[in-house]
Amino acid sequence: MRQTLFVLLAIAWSGTFSTLQAQDLQETDFNQFITDEELYHFVDTLCCEEFAGRLTGHIGYDLSANWVIAQFREWGIQALGDGASFLQKFPHPYTDVFPDCAVVLHQSPTGGGPVTQYEYVEEFIPGSTSGNGSKTAEVVYCGYGITAPELGYDDYAGVDVRGKIVLIEKEVPLGTGHADFMKWRPYSFHQYKIINAARQGAVGLLYNYQIANPNNAYERDLVYSHVGEKVVNDIFDAANKDHRSVVRIIREELKPQSFHTGQTVTVKNNTKHHPDGIGSNVIGYIEGSDPILKHEYILLGGHLDHLGKCYTTMPGANDNASAVAVTMGVAKAMKESGIRIKRSVVFILLGAEEAAIRGCQYFLKYPSIPLDQIAGYINMDGVGIGNRISAGFGNNYPNFYAYLEKANTQHEITTLSAYRSTNIGRPRLDAAFFDWYGIPVLSLASGGSAEDYANYRYHTPYDNITNINPQIMFDLTELLYYALVDMGNADALPFKRGEIKTQFID
Repeated sequence: MRQTLFVLLAIAWSGTFSTLQAQDLQETDFNQFITDEELYHFVDTLCCEEFAGRLTGHIGYDLSANWVIAQFREWGIQALGDGASFLQKFPHPYTDVFPDCAVVLHQSPTGGGPVTQYEYVEEFIPGSTSGNGSKTAEVVYCGYGITAPELGYDDYAGVDVRGKIVLIEKEVPLGTGHADFMKWRPYSFHQYKIINAARQGAVGLLYNYQIANPNNAYERDLVYSHVGEKVVNDIFDAANKDHRSVVRIIREELKPQSFHTGQTVTVKNNTKHHPDGIGSNVIGYIEGSDPILKHEYILLGGHLDHLGKCYTTMPGANDNASAVAVTMGVAKAMKESGIRIKRSVVFILLGAEEAAIRGCQYFLKYPSIPLDQIAGYINMDGVGIGNRISAGFGNNYPNFYAYLEKANTQHEITTLSAYRSTNIGRPRLDAAFFDWYGIPVLSLASGGSAEDYANYRYHTPYDNITNINPQIMFDLTELLYYALVDMGNADALPFKRGEIKTQFID
C-alpha cells in the first residue's frame, strides 16, 4: 500500500511571511511526519497509571489533558479554549471507587450461613457512581425499573422494595424501530433508573449490565453494582424462575413481571463522591490561510476521557485513547509537513463522554467558535482495533463522507464503508449531539475479525494497549490528512446542514 503525501514546495512572500499554499506538490513518504510507532506511543502514554483511567474531574484526567496540550504547543497548534487556554472547563461531579467492593449471595434469608462471593470484573463491577457502604437485603426483581403511568406500565407495582435491593435490566422493553419507542425513550437512561429505584425506597441495586459506567446518577444512600449472567441466573434459579423466559414475556406483552425473589444479597462499595468536580475539553486549531475561509472550521476529534478506576484502572486504550492518538497524529502531520489550507482545522478532545456526554453538550451550548461557522465534525470513537474503518452518519451526510471516500480511493489506504445512523436512542457518542444540532457529522470506528477482539472487552480493564493495532491508526491518520487538505482548500463545501432536533436537546 502506498503511503505518500504531497508536500508544499512554493512559499508565497509579500513583504511579510504569508501562509503556505498547496500549489506545487511532489510525492514523499507520510512516515516523515508521523509514524505508527508514535501513534502507539501516544496510546500507551494515555493508558499509563499516572493518568488513572482519565476519569473526567479526577486529577488523572487533568494530567492527561496537560500532556496532550504540551504536545500541541510543541507542534505549534494554537489554543481555542477559554481565553488564551486550550481548556474549556465545565462543572462535573464525579465519584472515586476504591478497593473493598463486593457482591455476595447468601444462602440464608437472614444473611448468614454459606455464601457465593462473586468475582470482580468476571461477574460484577462496582457502580461508578454508587453510594458508599454495604447493604444486605432481599432482592426484588423489577424488570426494567420503569414507572410510567402515561404508558400504563409500572415495574414497581405490586412489590414493596422499601429497604430492599432491586435487580433491573438495561434499556426499555422495546427497540428503537418500534413505533412507540419515543414514548419509552426517557425511561432508557441509566440516570432515570437509579433515581427511580431510590425514589421507590430501594437501598441497593443490581444492574444487569456488566460494565464499568460513570454515565449515571449519584444517590448517596443507594449502593449499586453492575452484574452479569452468573449473578442474575443464580438469583433466578434459587427462586425457581427462568430469567430469559421472564424477560421475553415483558418484551412481548409489555407487562411487568416483578417478584420478590426470596434471595438475600450483600452489595458493598467503597466510594467517595466529589460534587464540586471540574471537567474540561481540550481545544486547539490550525488557522486557515484564506482571510475569508479561515472563519469556516472543520472539526476533528473524539473524547479524551475514560472510566477512571473502578476499582482497578480502566485504561481505555481503544475507547478512546486511539482516537486521541489519531487526532494528535493528524495535527502533528499537518504542522510537520508545512502544508497550509484555506479553512481552519480544529482539534477537539472532549471530556465526560463516558458521563452523559457532558463535555460535548457544554461545548455546543457555549461554543468557542460560532456553531454556524462549523462546516462539519469528524468524530472518532474506538479506532485502534482491526483493519477496516466504518463511518456512521456517512449516508446521512453523503457529501461530507465523499471527501473521505475520495482520499481513500486516490491513495489506496484502507477498507472504508459508510452507514446511516437513525440517532434516536439514548445518546452513546459525542457525534449524536452534533447531529441533533444540525451540524454535519461523521462518526468513525474501526473493526475487524473475532480474533482482533479476542482479548478486548468494552468498559473493563481488558481494554488495554495489547489490543491496539498501530497500522489501522496510521492508515486513518493518513486518510484524514488527505481528506482535510482537500476539504480545507475546496472553493465551497457542499455539506447540507441537518434539521435541529429540539426534542433531543435542551
